[in-house]
Amino acid sequence: MKTRVGLIGLGLMGAPMGANLLKAGFPLTVWNRTAEKSEKLAAQGASVAKSPQEVASQVEVLLTIVSDPPALEEVLWGKHGALPALKKGSVLIDSSTVSPALARRVSKACADQSVDFLDAPVTGGTWGAEKGELVFMIGGKKEVLARVEPVLQAVGKRFFLLGPNGAGQTVKLAMNLILALEVQALAEGLELVTSSGVEPTKLIEVLQSSMGRAPVLDVKAPVILKRDFTPSFPLRLMHKDIRLAIELAKENGIELPAGKAAYQAYSAVKTAAKSDVDYAAIASYWKKN
Repeated sequence: MKTRVGLIGLGLMGAPMGANLLKAGFPLTVWNRTAEKSEKLAAQGASVAKSPQEVASQVEVLLTIVSDPPALEEVLWGKHGALPALKKGSVLIDSSTVSPALARRVSKACADQSVDFLDAPVTGGTWGAEKGELVFMIGGKKEVLARVEPVLQAVGKRFFLLGPNGAGQTVKLAMNLILALEVQALAEGLELVTSSGVEPTKLIEVLQSSMGRAPVLDVKAPVILKRDFTPSFPLRLMHKDIRLAIELAKENGIELPAGKAAYQAYSAVKTAAKSDVDYAAIASYWKKN
């Protein structure tokens, strides 16, 4: 019999993950703060719970993927929170991007009630979520990962076990910092050539044949050139992740000069944005009023 799975968080990533869990035949119970987002999965066969607590009480594996640390704290410890309702021997997998300190706090709370925990943030964008090809960065025990790998295989293609709880979040923050810097550098380069009277596609052509080529640039260059910033990975979330990386660096007693500069630039674009935009909208930093 298939493992009973719960899913809390049905945003850009969570909703397609839920669809893939259903396609793989897992009995699925879902909850989302905005109830309307549950309707599509319900039509595909998911059960809809009235609270995080109700989800947790019904499942053997609970997957959470919410926007930020306060949202995770609310669904776990808030009114009708999931954590107290988790059954002994069940597994909580958090695929949100939060601080390593919060991941370790969740891990301790789980251990206190004989629940296993993995911090398992993801990368791959909405297209990866839709195709079931996400990459997981995991902190936790090897034997726990082995138990839940059939569930994760329904939504992902690679699973990196990186160390104890908190390690998955640490690597995710470092990786997103690099992605933010790469896309900002691309936007700056494009603005530099454009303001100098050179066709921006010429820079892209050279980049594609150089050491500067990177997969994220393949994806984001067309977005920037078309000025279509429909969110695949929202700028507000990247902004949050850069902040978490800077906070982690401060805890470790190190400076992130490039990270701090990027945070200022992304902050300016976030403040000016009139709608939810992709983080490639960092290219709007030079927008003329």
